[in-house]
Amino acid sequence: MAELNSQREKDRRIYAVGGVLLFGMAVLLAGLWYVQVASALSYAEDLEKQTMRTVRLPAVRGAILDAQGRPVAHSRPSFVMHAYLEEMRPHFRDEWRRTKGKEGLNGEERAQLGHAVRHQVVSNFTAQLQLDQPLNISVAEMQRHFMDQRSLPLPVVRHLTATNVARFMEHSWKVPGLEVNVASERHYPYPGAAHLAGYLKRDIQDEEQAIQYNYRLPDYLGKLGLEKMLDAHLRGQPGTRSLLVNNLGYRQSDSIPVPPQPGSNVVLTLDLEIQKTAKKAMEDAGIKAGAAVVVDVNNGDVIALASIPVFDPNAFAPGISHEQWNGYLNARPSPLINRATQERYPPGSIFKIISGLAALENGLDPAEQQYSAGVAIIGRRRIKDTAAAGHYDFERAFKKSSNTYFIENALVDRDGIEQIIKMGQQFFLGEKTGLLPGQETAGQFPTLADVQSKRWTDGDTANIAIGQGAITVTPLQMALATAAVANGGTFYHPRLIDRVEAPGTGQVTQQFPRARVRGKLLARPKHLAVLQQAMRADVADDDGTGKRSRIEGYEVCGKTGTAEVKNNRDGNYKITWFASYGPFEAPRYAVVVMAERGASGGLTCAPVCKKIYEALIDRDEQTALARNR
Repeated sequence: MAELNSQREKDRRIYAVGGVLLFGMAVLLAGLWYVQVASALSYAEDLEKQTMRTVRLPAVRGAILDAQGRPVAHSRPSFVMHAYLEEMRPHFRDEWRRTKGKEGLNGEERAQLGHAVRHQVVSNFTAQLQLDQPLNISVAEMQRHFMDQRSLPLPVVRHLTATNVARFMEHSWKVPGLEVNVASERHYPYPGAAHLAGYLKRDIQDEEQAIQYNYRLPDYLGKLGLEKMLDAHLRGQPGTRSLLVNNLGYRQSDSIPVPPQPGSNVVLTLDLEIQKTAKKAMEDAGIKAGAAVVVDVNNGDVIALASIPVFDPNAFAPGISHEQWNGYLNARPSPLINRATQERYPPGSIFKIISGLAALENGLDPAEQQYSAGVAIIGRRRIKDTAAAGHYDFERAFKKSSNTYFIENALVDRDGIEQIIKMGQQFFLGEKTGLLPGQETAGQFPTLADVQSKRWTDGDTANIAIGQGAITVTPLQMALATAAVANGGTFYHPRLIDRVEAPGTGQVTQQFPRARVRGKLLARPKHLAVLQQAMRADVADDDGTGKRSRIEGYEVCGKTGTAEVKNNRDGNYKITWFASYGPFEAPRYAVVVMAERGASGGLTCAPVCKKIYEALIDRDEQTALARNR
């Protein structure tokens, strides 16, 4: 009997467990039926109302650094609140229905009201976030974006503070179609290098990208200067962000399946401190428009390439205003021209470095005394000399800048002018250097065919001998020419870019070769030595025109120049120069300064060169101290 009762107890337990399992299965089956059958239509409707937003994320642009690692251009993070206008259309329609007074409006009035409604909706949503920064967008700007760039998120509040970012994150669930993104903002810490760095412009999406992405965050490409030349290295690879949003524009989920890859960094030969010194020295001298170039005479590396006046590259991203752009276009002198490479000027007496070397090569005895009457007479034309009448050898004529001496030696025979043309061609005058494509002019220089034609006159020869007439140059060209004289006759290609480095690791991915020889001067070493000694005397001697660049214990060698420019519109004015190198015993730097509307090369440009050399000396001393530690 006891066994029977025990068996019955076991059966009841089995039945109870089985009942629970059956009940659970029934609940699960009922739930499954409800989800897949009863609620299928509801889920299908929700899926139809959800959309996947694919956003193209631009890469962080690589930095442009000077030789010491200081940024010429770099990217920094900036928080921007964007509005997705396409997804806010339901709210625009609701606000339109609530707007009073729309009855009886004509077509134009209704359109204007629609524009205002869109702006008001975005303003209302922004107000709910409790930010203390206003909208950075007008009704007209929002309408242009809505009509022309709806696939781009509209930036409505830029440069959000950390506090406002926190407020957005706290209240974002209240507002549809608004989102905070971390944008990469291009920044130029020292706008004085703007002509070199260049600037960015908005990138316009191509058809393939328009299909691949629903939206694109603003991206930029190089428009000028190094930003344009090295755009492929600097841009990096864009990424993708996927967001699930419902029919009201509220975000449901967020992921970044393809992260953006930052661009490479570019390291220059430029020294920003020398660049700053050159710019400030010109401005302190009262120069309104001019250029200063510093190159290493032993390899062609560009250490400074300054031009004034200058524009602000920070104004171009995200976009320069029409007022500021028109201001740049109409400004005189124009800040948009790189006067170191992009404008051509008559060289004046600094060309006597080349015409003097040509005369020596043509047989001129540098010790021979020649009498100058203080005026050169060419046919009926009288060219007044800035040097007084008297006897001159080569060195005295050079440092006193006697026009008569150089003109008469150019006219001594037919070989005189032909030797000048051949010598100028050895210095690559009339040819671009290739340093800044798109920002460089070749200048003007006659050919042998020109001087051998019947149209060539003695007056043309006289002009060329003293750097006037059918000859124009750039400050960069003359800096490279001076460097070739300083180093004994080697003409180098100028080099501004040293290397490209991988982001993060600093690994060199491309090294630009240095000391690339472009040509060799065919001048005899003894004639180069005579010219070098004359350039030394122009600064060292008290009667030299370049004496204002003199530095105790550091022998600067140079040549001043002043060229007359006749202009019917702006009146006659002078282009003033000082071309130099130093130190004399072991040349390292060539420095050329040019000023539009200067007083003279000696008064205006030589003191500027002195300040640049002082900065170079200080730099070298600091480098030597660092090496000895």
